[in-house]
Amino acid sequence: MAWAEVPVDTGEPAAGAVLLMGVPGSGKSTVAAALAARFAAAAHIEVDALQQLIVSGGRWPSPERDEEADRQIFLRARNACLLAGSFVTAGFLPVIDDVVVRRAHLDFYRARFTEGPLHPVVLAPGAAKAMERNLARDKRLTTDWSPLDTVMRAELADEGTWIDNADLTVAETVEAVLSATGLTPSRP
Repeated sequence: MAWAEVPVDTGEPAAGAVLLMGVPGSGKSTVAAALAARFAAAAHIEVDALQQLIVSGGRWPSPERDEEADRQIFLRARNACLLAGSFVTAGFLPVIDDVVVRRAHLDFYRARFTEGPLHPVVLAPGAAKAMERNLARDKRLTTDWSPLDTVMRAELADEGTWIDNADLTVAETVEAVLSATGLTPSRP
């Protein structure tokens, strides 16, 4: 059997991308995967997984000032946008999940993602609920990131759609995201 080149892009791009933002423990990864599963063609882009692609020289964010870690935050975002753009042109709705708490970070996403509308959605269960979730999950964090909730609320208060998912199930949160973005799920 001979392999032939096949077109990657469908000619019918997806309707932009969803950017799920929030502090660690806000439910981004869980909701992103559940949201993507509601569509016939969708991809979950977990930005932490992009950081894990760095084999040497990688620097995770930390509460202390670290210019290299900050640079890599934007590198991850750029790579997420490149990947999301590729999925859009191939007809897949990308759902990106990232810890975005600063306006400059969100502005970077907006400037770099050019393949359609970017739907920013903030999952905001509150610092206490996020900490509770962090302590209950397998992916244990050794740093207390709860101060990021205050930063996020100050810098992004008027940005995107905010969903308080402290008392919502994953399914209810997905429905709230769909309602906020106007995206309509489709199954094959």
